[in-house]
Amino acid sequence: MKKINLKNILKKTFKKKKIKNTKVKKSIKINKKIKSIKLKTKKTKISKLSKKQIKKSSSKKISEKNNYNLKITKSSDQKPEIVKVKKQATEKKIYKINDHVVYPKHGVGQITEFKKINIGGIDVETYILKFEKDKANGMVPVNKQSHLRPLATINQVNKCVSILKSTPKIKRTMWSRRAQEYEAKISSGKIYELAEVVRDLNKGDDLMIDQSYSERQLFEKAYERLLAEFQIVLNTSMEEAQKKLDKALKRNIEIQKNIIEKKIKSESQAESTSREEISENL
Repeated sequence: MKKINLKNILKKTFKKKKIKNTKVKKSIKINKKIKSIKLKTKKTKISKLSKKQIKKSSSKKISEKNNYNLKITKSSDQKPEIVKVKKQATEKKIYKINDHVVYPKHGVGQITEFKKINIGGIDVETYILKFEKDKANGMVPVNKQSHLRPLATINQVNKCVSILKSTPKIKRTMWSRRAQEYEAKISSGKIYELAEVVRDLNKGDDLMIDQSYSERQLFEKAYERLLAEFQIVLNTSMEEAQKKLDKALKRNIEIQKNIIEKKIKSESQAESTSREEISENL
């Protein structure tokens, strides 16, 4: 029988273990190296991308700045061309000489002539209007003849008469607001709106003294404009046109004058009696 050498057996076993441990350590080291290499590659890729993006953004900003500078230089270099207009834009004349026209701000006027006027080196064609009531003349450019209105027809006048006969529509609002609405209707120049103002502010056979000053003024303004248009359209005298209007409004000016005169006389008599009583007491 051979002798078993314990030392040799132990050496062999320990050597195997060492070999195994070394292999494990080597594999761990290799894995770590691979991981580190991967991380480095990722970082390099990210850094490259970020550098590219930064370059792109910077190049964009630079290009925008250059374009802006170019625009400024172009605008400064290229001076705007001033086109001198010597004539007014041509437009056909709707109205003729001696035609009666309604100008909303002043009422009924008559075209007396056409005139070319030089305003700031521009030749402007205008209508010359004559307002008999105000004893004044006005000029309206042919380009703005849309602001003028032709006279109403007989059918429109008849409709105005029916509006005047209808019951007034008075709003329950502050007088200042109503006065603004009435003023806007008068300045519009529309015949139906004028008739509405006259109807709403009409007092009939009541005393005109009971009206406020502003109310009376608005009524007279609308009444006179409506009357002037009625006279020309109906081709009658001022008195006949006024009679037609007053009949529709149920107004009698003579009766009103008599009532006002009586009231003034009664007030003066009352004052005289009060003075006599005071003098007797003294």
